[in-house]
Amino acid sequence: MTRTDAIARVRDHFRSGEFLEILNRRVGYRTESQQPNSGDALRAYLTDELQPAFAELGFTSKLIEPPSGKGPFLFADYREDASLPTVLTYGHGDVVDGMAGEWRDNLDPWRITIRGERVYGRGTADNKGQHSINMSALRMVREARGGRLGFNAKFIIETGEEIGSPDLRKVCEGHRDELKADMFLASDGPRLTAERPTIFLGCRGGLRIHLDVNLRDGGHHSGNWGGVLANAATILSNAIACLVNEKGQMRLEALKPPRISNAVRNALADVKVEPTADEPALSPNWGEEGLSPAERLYAWNTLEVLAMSSGNIASPANAIPGEAHAVLQLRFVVGTRIEQAVDAVRRHLHANGFPMVEVKAAQSFAASRTDFDSPWVNWAAESIRQTTGKAPAILPNFGGSLPNDVFSEGLGLPTIWVPHSYPGCSQHAPNEHILMPVTEQALAIMAGLFWDLGEKGRA
Repeated sequence: MTRTDAIARVRDHFRSGEFLEILNRRVGYRTESQQPNSGDALRAYLTDELQPAFAELGFTSKLIEPPSGKGPFLFADYREDASLPTVLTYGHGDVVDGMAGEWRDNLDPWRITIRGERVYGRGTADNKGQHSINMSALRMVREARGGRLGFNAKFIIETGEEIGSPDLRKVCEGHRDELKADMFLASDGPRLTAERPTIFLGCRGGLRIHLDVNLRDGGHHSGNWGGVLANAATILSNAIACLVNEKGQMRLEALKPPRISNAVRNALADVKVEPTADEPALSPNWGEEGLSPAERLYAWNTLEVLAMSSGNIASPANAIPGEAHAVLQLRFVVGTRIEQAVDAVRRHLHANGFPMVEVKAAQSFAASRTDFDSPWVNWAAESIRQTTGKAPAILPNFGGSLPNDVFSEGLGLPTIWVPHSYPGCSQHAPNEHILMPVTEQALAIMAGLFWDLGEKGRA
């Protein structure tokens, strides 16, 4: 058998409907980690669904209980020869809330439904569909090689990604020897576009910043007190405007990243951010001046207002609010002095007349990326080009946040992410879906990558 045969085999696997049957079964597990009663479903997904599937692939596997007592982990290990290269890959079996009743045509989130090129169902894009693609590609390559892969493979599947991966770092550090590998290759998040295969080398970090103004209990009549009582909402609005202007540009230098390197600029030179018809259009004159949309998304920091509250917007009273609250999020790239961010915001607000604004941080994700000069980057890009005939977009990092730092820094691995969904997939909303053409191509891409990794082993 040849590389071409392996890719043809995985395409047949998809066109026969077998892959979608597997995915439908996996979507049926209601693994909503944000729900307090999800423990049985999370565990069953690993023990009843994935462990038998890994056993068929020749893997040994075991469950790892997390320190926090939340969702368990699955380790799966396939070994052919210690002299062969070893790849570590990752996925998560948990999903966000199903949001039943909010889907188009009242679709059931817990089974797949095909409408045209779309395959709907909770977890199809994030992340059951993506790790299922990788598992199926492994299976087809192994069959094409007569029961061998030509490399060693390890999987770690967690069930707490949608609650911030609270135990992933501790579990990986505690099992460092078991997770030793030559490279990390996994799939999550969206491609740049549905049409263009994509590699990203890490992720932006995220830091939530809470701003609170607590002046007094309750509201006071705006007619009797207007003009003599400070308004908490007005103060908070102006404090936010002191941090980010009307064009979404940050005003505080301490929140900005270092200068964009030439290597990053060159990588993003041919990356076009082009939303499809059912995605929101890019806002004109928004974001940092002098940067392309790709540079703003993948090479720069942004400060976004996620939520604000003061008074009762559903039934406003004629009263001056005594308190106001906002949650902001700093998305940041590697090199940002994130440990100084909160103190810098506090000092800036105090210096500009807002000492009454309380500043605190909550929920943070680290920024990380693999160097562009890693030989694995060119290897992966060439493999994808050979399979698809297209040069993949190579992004320095994903625009959102993933636990990449656990693997790149914690385990010291070069990290390659090959995503299989697309920006309009509605992954955290009703109507989550994958696209049939992208899914078939993704299966072929992964079969090509795994075949080529086996060729490295033979070499």
